[in-house]
Amino acid sequence: MKRILFLLVFFLVFAGISVPCFSKDYRIEVLQVTDIEPFNQSYRGFISVLKDNGIVEGQNLTVNRRIIDFDVEKGGLWKKVGVLMRIKKEASDIVDARPDLVLTIGTPATKYAKDKIISAGIPLVFSAVAIPEAAGCKSLTESGPGFTGATLYMDMKDILQIVRLAFPAVKTFGIVHTDDENAVAQVEEAKAKSASVGMSVLSKEINKRDSVKPAAEELMDQGAQAFAVPLDTYYGMRNYQACNELDEICRVRNVPVISLALMKVPGAIVYIGSDFGVIGSLSGQHAAKILNDGVDPGSLPVLRQDELKIFVDTKQIQALSIQLPMEILQLAESVQ
Repeated sequence: MKRILFLLVFFLVFAGISVPCFSKDYRIEVLQVTDIEPFNQSYRGFISVLKDNGIVEGQNLTVNRRIIDFDVEKGGLWKKVGVLMRIKKEASDIVDARPDLVLTIGTPATKYAKDKIISAGIPLVFSAVAIPEAAGCKSLTESGPGFTGATLYMDMKDILQIVRLAFPAVKTFGIVHTDDENAVAQVEEAKAKSASVGMSVLSKEINKRDSVKPAAEELMDQGAQAFAVPLDTYYGMRNYQACNELDEICRVRNVPVISLALMKVPGAIVYIGSDFGVIGSLSGQHAAKILNDGVDPGSLPVLRQDELKIFVDTKQIQALSIQLPMEILQLAESVQ
């Protein structure tokens, strides 16, 4: 039989008859908590890279995107428990759907869904995770069996050094955050590394339904000379209401705001961080290798952006009459 098949293929090739190539159709399930623009950027970057690698939605790719809403007006412990239960339910439904690959966007979706999906033998790629270890990875560069992805991780020491360069007089800055796991991880690392650059960090945790104003004023009274907006979904929800509130009180006291998210944040003067779209693209590179080449996810390293991006809002600088050092202006791009 093998001899017959060999002769048939030999005849077709040398006779100039093309042998049809059957491309595979793929199905991807996407899971995330909250519908915010940074996550949309990661998703678009992911889909774009798949397209560049011949995996095109509407042609040979079907995508089912699951977005778990978080009602900020009903936040708190029981709401968080409900979200975790919803993630686990969605993970079970994803396993039942038997996709070729799962993309999780953000830390909660990755951390609480991955085990069930991986144990079912379904490859998982994550994106928009700030601290890989907080999502269950072995290290900053190694994920674990059955999954991999791309991280938003930024060394807080590097960020603090840029802040010192931009605002030499600032020795203490504040961060108001919620229990968002990306934000908590960033705050902890900032506190651990601030002394190494001659700074200190004051922080205050609030509920997602709370106003940022009382907490920010409390930190200012304690000595905060600047504020950082962390990677916290709290700031991206309700049409950036929290950012507008922070901007309002910071203008009164002439306190600068630094954003650690490369999104248009009301009131921010300097932006330092990783690009959500780039991180999504890096996740897409891994997904393409897994789908097209059958690469084991666990063998692929956790990817991250090579260099931090810096942006400045020149209009905000002028509004607050703040002078930034030339070194920062030369390194930074202007916010559009």
